[in-house]
Amino acid sequence: MTDASMETKPQTAARTNWERLDALFDEEIDTSDIPALTDEDFARSTWRFPGASRSATSGPIPAVRLQVAVDEDILAWYQSQGQDYQQRIRAALRLYAEAHRASV
Repeated sequence: MTDASMETKPQTAARTNWERLDALFDEEIDTSDIPALTDEDFARSTWRFPGASRSATSGPIPAVRLQVAVDEDILAWYQSQGQDYQQRIRAALRLYAEAHRASV
């Protein structure tokens, strides 16, 4: 390998019009080149819980047991999603709290 082959090309500035992108509605975005997800894709997927742990060194965020009333149909839906339904409820609550915490 020569010194010339190790030279890097000069960086060019990105020409993305971020203001135009920010103004787009979802319906205006062309997604025609994105392949549809298949059952095989979903079979290979894993459920990830947001905020499940703070970091590798601090360990998981501790859960607190509490008693709360939940609409029967909502609980039934979460239970139909699998044995980890309580983790899914916690994940949904975390997403909601983090979205609203950021806007305050």
